Amino acid sequence: MTRKTIAEFKTERVALNEVLLKSQHKYIQRFFNVDNGVYLDGALPAKTKEMLGLAASLVLRCDDCITYHILQCAELGVTDPEFDEIFAVALVVGGSITIPHLRRAAETLAELRGEVKEP
Repeated sequence: MTRKTIAEFKTERVALNEVLLKSQHKYIQRFFNVDNGVYLDGALPAKTKEMLGLAASLVLRCDDCITYHILQCAELGVTDPEFDEIFAVALVVGGSITIPHLRRAAETLAELRGEVKEP
């Protein structure tokens, strides 16, 4: 499986969201609004919510969601030790089946940190 670069991921995500949201279907629009709103500061800070989103995405094994939440977490200042603990929690909750997704998550983080060159 070839992992998309961060740039490819961002470009594809924007383009496909435009295609999906073009329909203006009210329930799709509402879901996107809820999805956006739930990660805003509230009783829990946005950073904590994104960390929870990343852990859940790892357990659910959704690589697009994992990449998205890694980018959001990094933007909100999640540190490498915090990422390590998120990965550890996801591994314990999700079990060994999450390991391939943890590997790709680690690769995405390395790319974000400039440790992996884009092809």
